Order: sequence, then structure tokens, then C-alpha cells
Amino acid sequence: MSNLSISWALALVQTLIFVAAAPLMAGWVQRLKCHMQNRAAPVVWQPYRDLAKLLQKDMVLAENASWLFRATPYIVFGITLLGAAAVPLVVVHLPTAAIADLIVLVGFFALARFFTALAALDIGTAFGGMGASREMTVAALAEPAMLMVVFTLSMTAGTTNLSAVTEYVLNAGLVLRPSFLFALFALAMVAVAESGRIPVDNPATHLELTMLHEAMILEYGGRHLALIEWASQIKLMIYAVLIVDFFFPWGIASHYSAEAMALGAVAVTAKVMLLAVVLVAWETVLAKMRLFRVPQFLGFAFLMGLLGMLTSIVLETGG
Repeated sequence: MSNLSISWALALVQTLIFVAAAPLMAGWVQRLKCHMQNRAAPVVWQPYRDLAKLLQKDMVLAENASWLFRATPYIVFGITLLGAAAVPLVVVHLPTAAIADLIVLVGFFALARFFTALAALDIGTAFGGMGASREMTVAALAEPAMLMVVFTLSMTAGTTNLSAVTEYVLNAGLVLRPSFLFALFALAMVAVAESGRIPVDNPATHLELTMLHEAMILEYGGRHLALIEWASQIKLMIYAVLIVDFFFPWGIASHYSAEAMALGAVAVTAKVMLLAVVLVAWETVLAKMRLFRVPQFLGFAFLMGLLGMLTSIVLETGG
């Protein structure tokens, strides 16, 4: 078996692991949150049960639903799957590194959001339109902050390629970079907003007037809803792995030996689980903010990214 075939096989396996493990991370977050709030906690594989139940249900579609409404769940899931394939999880330098560009990843997320917003407007319900407008407002504020993080990392690593940035930080060792500290805070705030987590949104809410993402998918059911929920779980894991790869990459495999990849799998599992604990603690001590406070939240994230870029220019590149 040639090295190229092995590389593509590893890329496929890594993507499948990424997609299969995303509901498990969501279950881990849900269980931790219940324990921290003194509530009865479900088992960590509860999201798998929910997805299986939705996949078995019949779909009820509105009479005026167009082809766009029917196709959007598959488009969103496919785009998110491409994003998962581009992010290094256990090993770097896979063949999918060719599309593993940070700006391309931002474009993937924007395209999925675009189709979700169009589908929310397609039926013509009040909550769908309200959720779409709110989601696009958040996106217009979150994407510039995300791009500032991209520019900060690219100025240090000299590239926007995910694998190359990860390997650069890994080879550089433990180096204190003030720009990376600002970028970490900015990326964490963007991840909270983009994933629909507290304080920007509440993924567990059933109050329509406070919904953002959930308001756009109220008309979906059955396998359509399962695909959208699964895509949301993958997106949350993508952001968690991005934080791990960029700022705590130690342990990820840089070659294809079994020992290195086993260590990489253990390392990324431990780091993502720890990051989930931080997320749950964050959501437990904070309350959901009013919609009119979200621009201030994301404006602060943009400021953190901008400070990271300026710090990189002044302190690290001697500009």
C-alpha cells in the first residue's frame, strides 16, 4: 500500500472520528452542566439516542416549502463535514491539508449560515425571519473578529494553513506570545457566539423570543432536524479543536507511526474534555445577555483580535 493511499485512508478515518465524536462531546458538555447545576444528568451518549430517534421519525413539511428548504440540511451537513475534514485532529500533514485554510474555513461557516438563513425565510414564519436576521447580525460581528485571529496567527506562522500553523506552534515549543493570548480570548469569544452558547444564545431554550439559531430551525423535523443538530455539534467540536490546535498543540502527531497517532488521540481527547469543563463553568456563572448587548461582546472580541495583531507587529516582528 503506497504512502499516498495510507495518507488518504488516515484522512478519511480522522474525519469519521471527528464526525462520530462530536455528539459525544455535546453529551459530555450536557452532563457536566447538569452536574454543576445540581440537576439529574443524562448519560454522555444521549445525543446519539436523540439523533437516532430523529432519523427514524417521519418528516412534516409545510405546503409552501421549496426545494431550498428540503436541501438545506444536507447542504449544511455537507459543508460542516468538509470543515471537519480540513481541521487536523490527531495528525497533521494529511492530504486534506490542501483545503485546510483558515479563511476557507470561515467561508465554509458563512456558506452554511447563508443557506440556513434562506431556509428560515423560505417558509415565511415570523420566528424564522426573526431568527435569520439575528443570526446574520451576529455573523456580521463575529466574522471580522475571527479574521483578526486568522491574521494574528498568520503573521507569526507565515501562513493561514491549519496544519502549517499547528506544526509551527508545535515545533516552536512553549513560547510566551502576548499576541497569542489576545488571539485565544478572541477565538474563544467567537466560538461561543458562533456555536450558539451562553451568553450570546442558549441552545437549550424553548422561549421563541430569545432564540437565535433555534428560531431558524423550528419548522424542521425528522432526519432534516437530525442533520442540522449533528452539524451544530460538529461545529462546536471544530472550534474546540481549533483552540487546542493553535494554542495547545502538544501531543498531536507529526508523522504516521501508530505510537504517535495513539498519543495524539489521547492528547486531543484529554484537552477537548478539559476545554468542555471550562465552557461549562463559563456558562454556569453567566446568564444569557440581551440581544442588544451582543454587539458589545463581539466588539470586544474584535478588539482582542486587533490587539493581538498589533502586539505581533510591535513586539514579535520588530515592526
